[in-house]
Amino acid sequence: MQCSWKSMVLLALASIAIQYTAIRTFSTKPLSLLCSVGLAPTGHSVNCSLKDLTRLGQETLEGSDRDCDEILSHTQSPPPFSLPSYNATKRTHILILATTRSGSSFVGQLFNQHPEVFYLFEPLYHVQLALLPRMAQSRNLAERRVMLGAARDLLRSLYHCHLSSLESYIRPHPANHSTDKLFRRGASRSLCSPPVCESPLGPEEQSLVLADEGECVRRCGPLNVSLAADACRAKHHTAIKTVRIPQISDLRALIEDPRLNLKVVQLVRDPRGILASRIETFRETYRLWRLWRATGRQPHNLDLGQINTVCEDFLRSVSTGLARPAWLRGRYMLLRYEDLARFPLQKTRELYSFLGLVLDHSVEDWIINNTRGSSDLSSRQKFTTVRDSAANAENWRVKLSLDMVVYTQTACQPLLELLGYKTVFHPRELRNLSHSLVEDRRFLPFF
Repeated sequence: MQCSWKSMVLLALASIAIQYTAIRTFSTKPLSLLCSVGLAPTGHSVNCSLKDLTRLGQETLEGSDRDCDEILSHTQSPPPFSLPSYNATKRTHILILATTRSGSSFVGQLFNQHPEVFYLFEPLYHVQLALLPRMAQSRNLAERRVMLGAARDLLRSLYHCHLSSLESYIRPHPANHSTDKLFRRGASRSLCSPPVCESPLGPEEQSLVLADEGECVRRCGPLNVSLAADACRAKHHTAIKTVRIPQISDLRALIEDPRLNLKVVQLVRDPRGILASRIETFRETYRLWRLWRATGRQPHNLDLGQINTVCEDFLRSVSTGLARPAWLRGRYMLLRYEDLARFPLQKTRELYSFLGLVLDHSVEDWIINNTRGSSDLSSRQKFTTVRDSAANAENWRVKLSLDMVVYTQTACQPLLELLGYKTVFHPRELRNLSHSLVEDRRFLPFF
């Protein structure tokens, strides 16, 4: 059926009227509400326009690797009554981004010891265990994308103290919000202290519980997730450490969320040191590497991807951070483990300054007491943070054979140059511990 010219005119007028009504609707109170809850760019939270919202929508849709659910969760603000009761904009949320055996447990304790920080040790362990039962990090892109999407969603919930979101990944599923299966619960002071830990303890017993992860689990009993969420809300800041996010770009959706105030500390370590530590710690997984070290012959079926992946992820992530994109301004700090090990108090002060936190004396006391331990102790206990930190920083040089070092240097050459790690090609250079292989460099936070 064909329309007459009169019908066309009427339709055009109706369309103009509808658009005018929509513009009037969005330009009054609802628009101000949308702006005030975080849809507008920082600094324009009230006086934003349709142009601002259009630009924001374009930037969101142009973001990298975002599916529809993620885009909606990033841009749509919930109704005011569903937001946390505390003022989230005054909280500093901290993420320690690292890889296995890079010193992340030690860095995590720099926040765990602060009385106003709620700290969680590797909550994404449960996401990986539920979605990717194989413990090694998946190299399948589809599986990796699913894992990262779930990880981002969970991190957003945890930073808002919605700890019940974690229950979906814990196996067996918690009954009545109670579980004894939370991974490394004892590594968090907040989860081993009142009101989360209901066991009546004297001062000496409480100190023992906080110092011994196993003692925390034995004395405190199953974890009440609801009480843990209350403890989270009572703290001024939340810190989470993870080795299950490969690159800083994977966190862009969270970093750009104005409601989170998320700051990322990317911890890096000489990949030769990471390899040596993994060989000692994960003996079965790195069995062929130990065979190579013992016999001097590289096994033909050795999985070289185990170290190659570390260097590739580090290189991409650090390159992004050091390029200083606008979305990382004030949100990113690169920290070399070797610098922290040699100058623990100085680097911790710099770290706290970047985050805008006051360095509590309890943190300084912990550093003094935990960086002067025995290197023998750290080699016997997988996850201890008590060690001679300066001696531990380069002790890989007496644990790896020269050919293993040369291979790692070749595979990771661009990363070593970028981070200031020197290469060696002679046994005397390798074993001469009086000559450091760490260049004196300062990686300043991006403000």
